[in-house]
Amino acid sequence: MDKFNKILKNIKEVKIQGATAIAKVAAEALMIKNQPQRLISLRPTEPMLKNIVKLVSKDPKKNLPKVLKHIEDSRNKIIKYGANKIKNNSIVFTHCHSSTVTAILKEATKKKKFEVYNTETRPLFQGRLTAKELTQAGIKVTYFIDSGARIALKKSDLFLIGADSINTNGEVINKIGSEMFAMIAGQYQVPVFVCTDSWKIDPDTLFGIDTKIEKRSSKEVWPNAPKKVKIVNLAFEKVNSNLITGIISELGILSPDNFVTEVKKNYPWIFSSGKRG
Repeated sequence: MDKFNKILKNIKEVKIQGATAIAKVAAEALMIKNQPQRLISLRPTEPMLKNIVKLVSKDPKKNLPKVLKHIEDSRNKIIKYGANKIKNNSIVFTHCHSSTVTAILKEATKKKKFEVYNTETRPLFQGRLTAKELTQAGIKVTYFIDSGARIALKKSDLFLIGADSINTNGEVINKIGSEMFAMIAGQYQVPVFVCTDSWKIDPDTLFGIDTKIEKRSSKEVWPNAPKKVKIVNLAFEKVNSNLITGIISELGILSPDNFVTEVKKNYPWIFSSGKRG
């Protein structure tokens, strides 16, 4: 298998974690073969992949360095802003695995002492990756089964999640369970912050085209399920903007509405590539 096809396989099989990491690897893959549509088709719920691939494919040699610089600079700002939101002796709740969120937590632990509550995130257990990573960084972690999240959130001071996609109405698409947990957080007055690069906005949603929610194989949930049992294995769900306290991006910490306004102002090229139906 050549390098390009190996990258495609790793993205499709979720061997590369995190929307930003996937977008970065995909952009670099275009230097091997300039086949943007093959890369975009792998993860339809991740517009950062689509936005970056479209930009780089126009001129890989010229635009790849710009993209890599943006990713690095943006990440550093988000880590700094996010770490500032974490208070000493607090409990931070997180769901699934976000390389951005774990980086924020690692940065915060340099100056503050806090604990993390995280979920297992069935059926692929990405929460284990989060727990291992944070424990190795010296952060105290308490690991909850998904259905125990209400108990965890009741004791938490802050809820940090990543994002796979952001709609132009301020809705965030993230791992299944995210909206349910955000609703519970609201019940207990726990602020919810989405930590993300602004290039994860989906320009197609400006024109009424919904982001496709990826359905994954039922075998991930129950390999030998009875034939008459229907299994729904949605990978993501929408989080209503009214459940989100703020979006932490390279543009600052903004309400969902203000975030969308600032993205349009700072990156008009993203919207020029949106589908108008």
